[in-house]
Order: sequence, then C-alpha cells, then structure tokens
Amino acid sequence: MVRRELNQKKGADKLDKRTIQRFRKVLLKEREEIIGDVKQIYESSQEVGQDGIQDIGDEAANVYNKQILLTLNENDRMRLKEVDEALDRMASKTYGTCEECGEPIGLKRLEVKPVAKYCVPCKTKLEKEKL
Repeated sequence: MVRRELNQKKGADKLDKRTIQRFRKVLLKEREEIIGDVKQIYESSQEVGQDGIQDIGDEAANVYNKQILLTLNENDRMRLKEVDEALDRMASKTYGTCEECGEPIGLKRLEVKPVAKYCVPCKTKLEKEKL
C-alpha cells in the first residue's frame, strides 16, 4: 500500500503536455523580456558619455555607469542562458526532471523557478557542498 501511494505521488509530480506548454510560454516571455532589456542596456551604454565636454569627475562617473550597465548585461546573459537551457530540456523531454537524482522536480518548485534543474533536496545538498 505504501509503495502504491509513493508511485501515485510521483505521478502527481509528472508534468503533462498542457503544463509544459504553460511553462514554455512563461519561459519564452521571459526570454523576450531579457533580450529587450539587453538591447535597451546596450543602447544606454552607448549613450553614456556622449553629451559633450566633460571633466575628470564626469568621465569617472561615466566609466562607473558603463561598468554597472555591463554588469547588468552579464546578469541578463546568465538569465538568458538558464531560460535557453530550460527550453532545451523541454525539447529533449527532460524538463521537470532533476539533473542530479532523476526524480521529478515538483510543480511548486517549477512555478517558483521555471528554470530549475534540481529538486529541492538535491539543490539543498549541492548548496551545502559549496560551503
């Protein structure tokens, strides 16, 4: 009886086609937003420092602003990579499966973090190993 309940519970974590499509839409929307943000940041970084004569203080502020914009751009690249990897997992039919243990990640975790590669226990274990 216990084994049957466990199997039913595992089945409840399996993602059906409709749920995967919903997550695909969320991921594609996030991808679109990231790309839009990156374009906007790039355009802003090109404009910084292009407004005429500047003293040393202005130049320093412009360099600092460009560095911040480029750092934000790097964060966007990391997010885009995560989204693309999640979309690749969907294409290979491994989305929602923990890359560490092979068990279902769980719907609640995916709703919070659609790019998740690991179930909560494995992610916790991996984070503890980093310390």
